[in-house]
Amino acid sequence: MPDKTDITATPRISDAEWTVMKVLWERGTSTLGEVVRELEGRLHWKPRTVQSLIRRLTEKGALAVEAVGREFRYTPAVAQDQCQHEESVSFLDRVFNGRLTPFVAGLMEREEVTKDDLAALREVLAQAEHKLKK
Repeated sequence: MPDKTDITATPRISDAEWTVMKVLWERGTSTLGEVVRELEGRLHWKPRTVQSLIRRLTEKGALAVEAVGREFRYTPAVAQDQCQHEESVSFLDRVFNGRLTPFVAGLMEREEVTKDDLAALREVLAQAEHKLKK
């Protein structure tokens, strides 16, 4: 397992903040209004809620902000895969004491696994074995 100190600079993101970050990772850069419009159909958040979440994400260093005329443009300052890794390791530590096998086994017992899923997992395992042999 990789050294967990490599990811300590990644900000902790709440569930609501994840929702906003997903929009910004998808769009690349957006104004507050653009994020609000993107979320309008999915959530019943007021613009003020989105503004608060963006402010918190900016304070945490997850978003960069640039003034463009009278508007502010927000851009992700951390990569999505970096945050996903941090969240995955945190979850694995909290719930499975850092053990990957019971996590994967539990998912496979309770979730529908397709042939494509199994093929992709075999590829991931083959790559992991190859790295161990180096």
